[in-house]
Amino acid sequence: MTNPNEKARRARSAKATPAPGVVRHGRAGTLPRRRSILGVIGIALAVVLVSGGSVAAIAAYDILQSRRTVKLDGPPPGIGAIEGGFNMLLVGSDTRNGQSNNYGANPGSSLNDVTMVIHVSKDHKNVTVVSIPRDMVVPIADCAGGGGGWTGPINATLSEGGLACVNKTVEELTGLKIPFAGLVTFDAVVGLSKVVGGVRVCVSDNIDDPYTNLKLSKGWHVLQGWGALAFLRTRHGVGDGSDLGRISNQQVFLSALMRKVKSESVLTNPLTLYSMSKVMVSNMTLSSSLNNPDVLVSMALALRNIELKNIVFVQYPGTLGNPGVYKSKVKPDLEAAATLFDALNKDLPVTLTGGLGRGAEAGKAPAVASTPTPTPTGTKKATAKPTNTPTPTATAKPVQLDGSITGQSADQYTCSKAN
Repeated sequence: MTNPNEKARRARSAKATPAPGVVRHGRAGTLPRRRSILGVIGIALAVVLVSGGSVAAIAAYDILQSRRTVKLDGPPPGIGAIEGGFNMLLVGSDTRNGQSNNYGANPGSSLNDVTMVIHVSKDHKNVTVVSIPRDMVVPIADCAGGGGGWTGPINATLSEGGLACVNKTVEELTGLKIPFAGLVTFDAVVGLSKVVGGVRVCVSDNIDDPYTNLKLSKGWHVLQGWGALAFLRTRHGVGDGSDLGRISNQQVFLSALMRKVKSESVLTNPLTLYSMSKVMVSNMTLSSSLNNPDVLVSMALALRNIELKNIVFVQYPGTLGNPGVYKSKVKPDLEAAATLFDALNKDLPVTLTGGLGRGAEAGKAPAVASTPTPTPTGTKKATAKPTNTPTPTATAKPVQLDGSITGQSADQYTCSKAN
C-alpha cells in the first residue's frame, strides 16, 4: 500500500532528536509511522458510554477471566469511586500481533498512535475527551521497566514501557490522576462498526487516499468494517494532510457514532449490546483496575443517559512548522492546555470557542422522513397530567477554552473536510 520511497521518507522523518537541555537515556524504540489506528479508541469510548448493565456484566464475566491486564502505578480504586468522577486513558496501536491478519503484509508497530484522555464529571452529566496528537513532542516519563526519561513524540511511549508508561506520561503531561486505562487494536474498530450496523458520516468533497485505499464521493456514507477503519486511519485524504487534521476527522466519526448508539435501537437490543461488549473486551488489554466486571458495569450505568451536547471532543492544542526538535512534529501549546486541564482537575465543564479543526467543517443533519405514530382506533390520545417538577440543582459555569483548542460536541453535525 506504500511505495518504498514513501516508507523511507517516513522512517527518516520519524526519528526524533532530544530537545536541547534534555538528557536522553533508555531506548527510543521504533518511532512513529505515518499511518495509524485513529478511531479504534473512540469506539471503545462509545461502548463505555452506552453499554447496558446486565448485558455488559454477562459479556465481561464471559471474557475478562482470560484477558491480558497491566498494573498501573498505585493501587486500583474500589468500585465506589465510580459513584463520583473519574479519568480514563484509551490507547490504540497499529500492531498486527494477535490480529486477524487481514491488514496487509506490514507488521505494524508497538506505538500508541492514538492517545485519548476521558474525563467524567462527578455528577455524571459531562464528558470531555481529549485527543493528544501522536507526533506531539513531550517529556516521556521514566518507565518502570527502564525505558523513557527523554523527550520525543508521545507515540513512542508504548514501545518504551507499555501501557503503564503511556499512562504515567499522560498523567505528568496533564496533571490528571488516571486510574483506568485500556489498549485496543484494529480488530476492535472493524468488529464494532459491523455490530452497530455502520456509522453514517458526511464528506464535504470527494476523498481519494491511496495510502488507506479510501475512496468516498461527496455526501453521506454509511461506513463499517474495512471502510470505517480506512476512514479513521486516513491522513492524506482529509484536512491539510496532517495528524492534526486527522484528529478532527476522527471527531466527525465519533460524534456520528455517539448519535447513532444514543438514538437508535442499539441501546435496547440485548444481543447488540452483548456483541459490542464482547468485541471490545476481546480486543483490549486492560489495566488491572478495569479487569473487574463490576467496575465496567458501574461505568456504563453511570454514563449511558448522558446528553449528547455534554459529550465534548477536544484536541490538545499544538502547532506545526516549528524549528529544531519540533520540525515536522507538533509543539504543544502549554499555556492553552493549562486552562483545559485546570478545568478538568476542578471538575468543571468546558465550552469550545475555537473552530472544528483542520479536518472538519460544519454540516447539516441528513434528511430523514418521519412517520407519525398512529392512534389506535377507538381510543383517545393520552393527555399529560401535571406533575411536580423538582427544582434543578445548580450547575457549575462552563470554562471557555482558548480559541486555539479545536473540537466539537457530539450533538453537532459536521462533515469531514476533503484534502
